[in-house]
Amino acid sequence: MFSSLLGLFSSDMAIDLGTANTLVYVPNQGIVLNEPSVVALLHEKGSYIPYAFGNEAKAMLGKTPADIKAIRPLKDGVIAEFKGAEEMIKYFITSVHKKRSFFARPRVIVCVPYGSTPVERRAIQDAVESAGAREVYLIFEPMAAAIGSNLPVTEATGSMVVDIGGGTTEVGVICLGGIVCAQSVRVGGDSMDEAIISYIRKSHNLFIGDSTAERIKKEIGTAKKSTKDEKSIAIKGRDAATGIPREIILTETNIADSIADPVSQIIDSVKLVLEQAPPELSSDIADNGIVLTGGGALLKRMDTVISEATGLNVRVADEALNCVVLGTGKVLEDFSHFRHVLFQQD
Repeated sequence: MFSSLLGLFSSDMAIDLGTANTLVYVPNQGIVLNEPSVVALLHEKGSYIPYAFGNEAKAMLGKTPADIKAIRPLKDGVIAEFKGAEEMIKYFITSVHKKRSFFARPRVIVCVPYGSTPVERRAIQDAVESAGAREVYLIFEPMAAAIGSNLPVTEATGSMVVDIGGGTTEVGVICLGGIVCAQSVRVGGDSMDEAIISYIRKSHNLFIGDSTAERIKKEIGTAKKSTKDEKSIAIKGRDAATGIPREIILTETNIADSIADPVSQIIDSVKLVLEQAPPELSSDIADNGIVLTGGGALLKRMDTVISEATGLNVRVADEALNCVVLGTGKVLEDFSHFRHVLFQQD
């Protein structure tokens, strides 16, 4: 009864707890929070205490003094640093509730990668419970992405979705409200950033940071080389030999070469799921094509390379960046209808 009473003071929420960004959806309000999944901790009296979260903490990455550490508590879509993740989730929940945060005990639905282990899923569930939720439900990311893309997931027709996030790529074939076959690979936007950093270090003997690599990817990143209207960008870094800052020019072709391996792994995972799909659903996919969601779907020519590799029609969802949290929000708003797609980890 007490839990139900606290629920009256709470805004139930859907959380896309991503490696790169955390998004929060509240029924009848839409997406109310979209911040980087970063927390800064201050070392004080032998222990670390929360110092900054989200955008403020991200601005500190790679720039902190000795007594502060800025970290990403999630890696590959799952929790890598429990205490940091718990504090970050708690901050986001209280941010949504503002003045009512003391009484807030919301029902929360959280997305988890399809390939996560029971231990990893339990860690996410425990972290959200510890952050103040009265009920926690989990939903697999391919299902959430498909619902958010307005695919007919409850009908007797096959739908295929590829969600390319920061830490993982989720590929799933969905029919009659369930995941028929799926593949989760720990390759995504972060892997592309790391590949760009490695390429620049090897090819130009220059050290750059994660933020610079992300900016390069967003501005001139492409999954396939093109001879038409090739863009370039000037970036600065630290010379590995002299230690002195230096500037170089990079082109789209350079970036396409650097991220060829992670793009290839994503294509391989798509092919693997297509091979696993039952013949009747393969026919549906041939008719309906593949839908791309997630930040990686916005990479230039990503839809083209997947279409060329599979021979299928591939399109990017209308709100690719937000599909997972929008789908989770729809489940929260129509809880009784979608209850069967949720689960709790024992």
